[in-house]
Amino acid sequence: MEFTINDFSGPLDLLLHLIKEAKMDIFSIKLEIIIDEYLDFINKMKNKNLDIASSYLVMSCELLEIKSKMLLPKDEEEEEEDDPKERLINRLIIYEQYKNAIDDFKKLESERNTYYTKIPTSIKELDVEKPILDNLTIDDLTEAFKKLLERIEMEKPVNTRVTKKELSVEDEMKSIKSKLKINKKMSFFDLFEIKTKEYIVVTFLAILEMAKKNELKIIQENINDDIKVEAI
Repeated sequence: MEFTINDFSGPLDLLLHLIKEAKMDIFSIKLEIIIDEYLDFINKMKNKNLDIASSYLVMSCELLEIKSKMLLPKDEEEEEEDDPKERLINRLIIYEQYKNAIDDFKKLESERNTYYTKIPTSIKELDVEKPILDNLTIDDLTEAFKKLLERIEMEKPVNTRVTKKELSVEDEMKSIKSKLKINKKMSFFDLFEIKTKEYIVVTFLAILEMAKKNELKIIQENINDDIKVEAI
């Protein structure tokens, strides 16, 4: 596989890749080998007339300086100064720690997107005197919701992916109102057109919110009949 500059997020990322490719321990790398491989990589990119970020070229200068100092004999005063090789290794160690932390955060972000939360609602905002269901209880509606999940087999583990698309209760309420303008009365189950967990949760909350605002009625004429949603 052939790599280009675009495959790396910066010069330290490229150096880490070269160290791993050489199967070296970052604490005991043979810096002269890694420097030669880095410079060779940059020269190949230049020969291909590819744009190279200035940070890669700055690192090339730093590595050449380190290599020249490694080749020159050291006196006692220089040995007491900071070792450029040690400084570079410390930078690589810190960069690798940050990179691993970023990967962990991405995993946590992906996992967090499989959970769904609702902003707390004050009990004072609820009109407890007015029932939101017509001849039905919350238990009846909960049971209907369970049947919906069974019907589309949503209780099985699902594959999730990170998506930028946001679903809101307000948007789904508008969608339900549009549907009820066309069909004044609909089956409760027919309102759940998209069979994804996100859509089902948001649609269910939208139905309850509209019932609370007296914008629709949830009715069941007989015990075993299908639950209907009717526009008011």
